[in-house]
Amino acid sequence: MLLTAHELERYRRHIILPELGHEGQLKLKQASVLIIGTGGLGSPVAMYLAASGVGHIGLVDFDVVDLSNLQRQIIHRTSFVGQQKTWSASEALREINPHVRLSVFDHPLNRNNALEIIQQFDIICDGTDNFATRYLINDACVLAGKFNVFGSIRQFEGQVSVFGSPDGPCYRCLFPEPPEPGTVPSCAEAGVLGVLPGVIGTLQATEVIKQITGIGAPLVGRLLKYDALAMHFGEVKFRKDPDCACCGDSPSITELVDYEAFCGAQQQWGHAEEVSAAELLQLISDSTNQLTLIDVRAPFELLEGEIEGAINIPMDDIPDRMNDIPKEGPVVVFCHLGMRSRHVINFLKKEGFSNLINLTGGIAAWQALTDNP
Repeated sequence: MLLTAHELERYRRHIILPELGHEGQLKLKQASVLIIGTGGLGSPVAMYLAASGVGHIGLVDFDVVDLSNLQRQIIHRTSFVGQQKTWSASEALREINPHVRLSVFDHPLNRNNALEIIQQFDIICDGTDNFATRYLINDACVLAGKFNVFGSIRQFEGQVSVFGSPDGPCYRCLFPEPPEPGTVPSCAEAGVLGVLPGVIGTLQATEVIKQITGIGAPLVGRLLKYDALAMHFGEVKFRKDPDCACCGDSPSITELVDYEAFCGAQQQWGHAEEVSAAELLQLISDSTNQLTLIDVRAPFELLEGEIEGAINIPMDDIPDRMNDIPKEGPVVVFCHLGMRSRHVINFLKKEGFSNLINLTGGIAAWQALTDNP
C-alpha cells in the first residue's frame, strides 16, 4: 500500500514533520480505528482522524440527531436533525476526506456484539457517556488485546487516558467499581460547555495518532484532567493493579458480563419504585389517588413544559424544603430525564421517606406520550 500523488499533497504538512514523515502517514493509511459514539467526543475524534488520513474508521451509534445535540456535536448539521447519527457523521467524513473507508454500526454495543465488532479494528476510541458502556468497552478491549483511548466530559471538566496496553492499566485499575447510581449525572442532566468535548475529543484523536505512528509519550498510566473554567490541565498517575478483575494476574472477568446490572441500572435506588409516563397518566386520571407531584428541575426549565399540579422544588432546595413533601400517600418525583429525581429519592429515603416514586424518563417521556397520544 502506497500513498498516491493526491494523498502526498493532501498530507504534505504531516509528511514534512520529521517525527511523522512518509512512513508515519503510511501507517495512518493502513490503520483502522473504531469510534464508539458520534456525539460530543466522537465528533472531533472522527473529523480529525479522517482529516489526518486514518484509512478505515468505524462508527458505532444507534441514536438520531437531535436539535439539542448541535451545541457541541459539531459533526452533525441542522438539516440532518432526525437522521441517524452514523449516517450524518458518515456524510460529514466523506466530505472531509473521500479516501477514508467507513464502516457503520447503527445499533447499540452490547455484551453479545462488542467483541465481534472491536476485533475488526486496531484501536478503539471511547466517546460514550455512561458507565455501563465504558466498562463493557474496557473489558472487551482487554479481552481482545486492543488499545482503548478514553475520554469523558461533564459541565466544564474532562478527562483523557489510554487503557489496554499490554503492560499498562485498564479502566478498572483506576475505577474498580462504578459510582453509586445517580451520583454522577449525565451531560443531559448536568449540562456541558459546548466547546469542552472539542478539547477532550481532540486530545483523544492526538493519542490515537500517537499510538498508530509510535511517536511521543502516550497517556498510559496517566489520567489527564482538564478544567475549562480555571484553564488548567492536571495529571493523575496510576499503575496496573495486579488484583484487577479484568487485567490483573488472576482475572475473574474472562468473558463479557451484564454491565447494566454491574452498574446498578436494574437495582438502582434500592426499593425506590418507578412509574412510566403511561402509568402516571393512569394514576392521575384515577380520582381516588391522592397523588403528589414534585418537579425537581430548575425554574428556567419549567419553560420547556410542566405537568399540571406539580410542585416545583429544585433539587438544590430539597434539603431546606423537605417539610413541603408529604410522607404519606404516593409522591411522584420527576426531572427532565429521570436522573436528578432518582438522586433526590435516594437522599430523601435516608431522611425517612418511604412513599416516593420516580418518573422513568422524566418529563421528556411524559411529553412524548401526552404530545403524541
